[in-house]
Amino acid sequence: MNCPFCSHQDSKVVDSRPTDEGQAIRRRRECISCSKRFTTYEKVEEIPLIIVKKSGEREPYNRNKVMNGIIRACEKRPVSLGKIEYITDDIEKHLYNSMELEITTGYIGQLVMERLKELDEVAYVRFASVYREFKDINTFMDELRKMLKEKKD
Repeated sequence: MNCPFCSHQDSKVVDSRPTDEGQAIRRRRECISCSKRFTTYEKVEEIPLIIVKKSGEREPYNRNKVMNGIIRACEKRPVSLGKIEYITDDIEKHLYNSMELEITTGYIGQLVMERLKELDEVAYVRFASVYREFKDINTFMDELRKMLKEKKD
């Protein structure tokens, strides 16, 4: 870190404390050369995620869209908001840890379905029916049969 007074490259940290509700660290530094003090802030650099829709259109990642889709699938089901938030957090963590800058809606849909399948089968089928765009009752029944077979195994 260059000193703002003399442009010397070395400084030492005199004091360090969290700020912005733990989202940043405020550091009080002292220049090795001129002994003047200055303040720096350190925070995690957030990588913007871009979502690629089926149409090819791109838009910034929106946590609320994922959460609202899960809430709709879990409507009138015995699933707490805490569990829905946990699933949303888990998916978001997975997306950011993937280090991909562009993610398809299809990939996000798969992640949601995996979590819902473990949580509530009815919510899973509801979400899958919209996500997979079931064309008729036969494709819907095929999915149910597949679920029943997996449950037996």
